[in-house]
This record gives sequence, C-alpha cells and structure tokens, in this order.
Amino acid sequence: MLVLNSGSSSLKFGLFGAPEGAGLNDLSLRYRGHFAGLGSHARLTLVDGRGQRQEYAGPRTPLGRIAAELDHDAALSRLLAWIEAHPELAELTAIGHRIVHGGSEFCAPLRLDTAVLAKLEALVPLAPLHQSYGLAPVRALEEMRPRLPQVACFDTAFHATQPAVAQTFPLPRRYTASGMRRYGFHGLSYDYINRMLPRWVGSVPGRTVVAHLGNGASLCAIRDGESVASTMGFTALEGLMMGTRSGSLDPGLVLHLILQQGLTAERVQHLLYKESGLLGVSGISSDMRELLESSAPQAAEAIELFVYRVVREIGSLAAALGGLDHLVFTAGIGERAAPVRAAVVEGCRWLGATLDPHANAAHAASIAGADSGIGVWVIPTDEERMIAWHTARNLAG
Repeated sequence: MLVLNSGSSSLKFGLFGAPEGAGLNDLSLRYRGHFAGLGSHARLTLVDGRGQRQEYAGPRTPLGRIAAELDHDAALSRLLAWIEAHPELAELTAIGHRIVHGGSEFCAPLRLDTAVLAKLEALVPLAPLHQSYGLAPVRALEEMRPRLPQVACFDTAFHATQPAVAQTFPLPRRYTASGMRRYGFHGLSYDYINRMLPRWVGSVPGRTVVAHLGNGASLCAIRDGESVASTMGFTALEGLMMGTRSGSLDPGLVLHLILQQGLTAERVQHLLYKESGLLGVSGISSDMRELLESSAPQAAEAIELFVYRVVREIGSLAAALGGLDHLVFTAGIGERAAPVRAAVVEGCRWLGATLDPHANAAHAASIAGADSGIGVWVIPTDEERMIAWHTARNLAG
C-alpha cells in the first residue's frame, strides 16, 4: 500500500506491506518519506521501516537529485518510478489518500471514482487551503496509473459520531442545512490513538481527551471509543492557537479587520492561517522547539498563551464528557515537548492530573504521577498507518 498526504508545498508518503486480514499493528512499514518545499527549495527525506535515513540520489534510484523546480506531479512520478525500480516494492496494490474534508456525506473510507471525486471537489470551499491539494494526486494518478485502486480516508469521518448539539452553530437553519456545521479534523490521528489506547489501559476508556499538538493543533473528547466533541469545527482554523493559525477569535474582530482596517477577505485569510499563532505572537518562529530554546520574552509569552488555550479547551471538553479519565498527548509538540506537557498537566490539577517529571522527561508512555487521579499518556500517532489499514480493509470488501 502506498499512502499519500499532499499539502500546498509538500508530499508525504508511506509504503506498507499489508498481508490479507492484517490488523493495524500487523502492517509492516517499508519506507516513509517527505518531499518538502515543492516548487521552491525542494528536498526529500526518506527513511526505512527501522527509521534509518536512506540515501536517495544514487545510480539505482530514479528519485535522483531533487531540483528546486520539482512540482507535485513530478515528485509523484519520480516516487512511482522509484517503487517500480525495486522488485521488493513493485507489487503495488492500492493507494490510500488523506482527504481533509468528507462533508456530511462521506463518513467512512471509500474507493474513489469519477462521481465521488466530483463531490469531493465540490467541498473545496469548505477547506480551501487543504482539500484541493489532497485531491490533486488523485487526478494525477488517474492519468499515470489508471488501473490502480485509490481509496480516500477522511480527516472529518471520525467525528461523524458527535451529537447534533455538538455540531450545530447558532445560525439560521438555512445555513445549517447548507452544510455549515462543525465537522472536526485530525480524525485519522484520533482514530489511531483511539485504537491504540486500550493496549495501555486494558479496555476501551470511558472519558478521554486527546491532545493532537503539532503545527496544526486540536483536541478531541472521546467517550467509549467515539468522538463527542472537538475544538476544530467548520474549518481547521477554529480552536487552539497553532503554529501559524490563530485558532478561535471573536468574529467581530474579523469584521473589524475588514470593515475598519480595510483588509480584504483574502488578506484576512492569509493573516489568520499563515501569520498568526506561535509565529505571530512570538515574532520569532512557528516551531515550538525554537521557542523553547529562545530566551526572548516574546517566545515565553507565545508558549504561555499556547498552554493557556490548551488547558482552557481541555476544561471545555471535560465538561462535554462529564468528567475525565485519561489525557493523551500526541503529534510533534505533544510527543516531544516535555515542558509543554508539564505546563498543561499543571494546569489540569483541578481535574486530578499530576505528573511524573522523570517519566515526562524520558517521553515515557505513561507520565502520570503516582497520585494522579487520571491517566496521562504520550502515544505517538501514525496517520499513514491508519490510512494504509483503512485502505486494505476497503479493498477487502
């Protein structure tokens, strides 16, 4: 199985061996890679299933030298040629795609065809900075490998179980009927964590908040294995402060920027998606690692605001759950930024959370203190593995 996750200037991929009937943990990762900076300063990172970085510019690898003019289609073409040049990889059976938005209709992975693709392209206005990039490789592969099955896996699907009251905006009903509701995102990550957590706690946990903290950040409340609330809503802009995204704002502030400050809608969109969040508050970087290493007071202020927003939203989701049994950290910041985890747990003492500082510093799976009233976990997410598993199950019927 080849898994693709396409962004505006990137193409992430994973290659998995998927024996018939394989469970999620039975899939064998062969390679994982990332084309970054496509169209400008393109570069490729490639690691094997053991996490060892691979040299990819040798004579046996059609991936060749990566040039600045490399675009998405050219990167995809090189990737397919590289796979087919290796006998142990050449028997490609299907491609699974991360598609950000499934709208109201698509709530489970499904095989892509012309009719489905047309419906997904109609959803581009609901996720203008994500949807078109996820669908572009699908169109390209229709031309490059028309007989190869393609399966769409949706970031919104996991949240389809949320009750109507959690999905509805207080707008006139005609807008709700037209699809303006809370969808939630990062669903493939939450799906994976939801399936992994019982391995640690021994059963399906009752009330869990998962903190997917990365350049894009959100929280999800899960009860008995189902999503009941999330911080992201109609778009992936709502909720937590993120790397370059503002998260939730007073809608009146957006109106003020347009009506009083004279910003165009396009300029506001760029401001909220690309210039805000950690980058905007610190004026230094959108990367939490750089901010943690910085001595600038603006960096500390950005981290403090990030933690404050996370703790506040955990409280909101705990209210939706009627209490809390487990808190899980995942994604780049959640998995690797021990000081951020410590600050969040400290802010959740009122929920009974305490921290084992030594386990936290070691990035252990369980970082709860001995006297903690809830489980506190660090579980690495694997969206590509989740997509590969869903793709294999879809093809099996």
